[in-house]
Amino acid sequence: MLLFVAYQLWWTNVLAGQEAGGAAQSLQDQWKGGGGKGKSGLDPERRADDFAPGEGFAILYLPKLDVRVPIAQGVSKPRVLDKGLVGHYDKQPFKTAMPWDKKGNFALAGHRNTHGEPFRYINRLVAGDDIVVETATKFYTYKMANRLPSTSPANTSVIEPVPQGSGFRKPGRYVTLTTCTPEFTSKYRLIVWGKMVEERPRSKGKPDALVE
Repeated sequence: MLLFVAYQLWWTNVLAGQEAGGAAQSLQDQWKGGGGKGKSGLDPERRADDFAPGEGFAILYLPKLDVRVPIAQGVSKPRVLDKGLVGHYDKQPFKTAMPWDKKGNFALAGHRNTHGEPFRYINRLVAGDDIVVETATKFYTYKMANRLPSTSPANTSVIEPVPQGSGFRKPGRYVTLTTCTPEFTSKYRLIVWGKMVEERPRSKGKPDALVE
């Protein structure tokens, strides 16, 4: 029993951290080499539906929490979340926007405990904190706007295009982070919302939020 607990609380984090770190570096190396054009040869930001389940396409940064984690298509536990990655809600009836869409809600899921636990401390984010998404061509910076400390897993209104409870009143460009709560349980969901404030081409360098 003690060995199983150690495996869950420590070793899954080690393995997931190694996998996620390697995936993030692989994405950045690919982008530097001019990759990421996809099967059609088009900019990846114009072919969102071409991403395969489990395929990484962006990197999420939460500077306040020192989080840097790849974003992959889908929220499958074995293909995405248990590998330490953050997953994008991409399937109906929970299909959400991509960061480059002109309007919509880019909704993400991540583990709070074990398997890399990228969202363990998102409860510490406060209004105005930066949430940055890096893709092959751009950086998208959001400002944290609101948080829902606890809600039912069945409450899918939190990832709607204009998420209920977020304080947003009209269509815009939003991000939603979802994870389990309380810690070490999956009884409820903790939700964090942000609103896009900058879309920056990679050619102009990193956004201020990522400049040390």
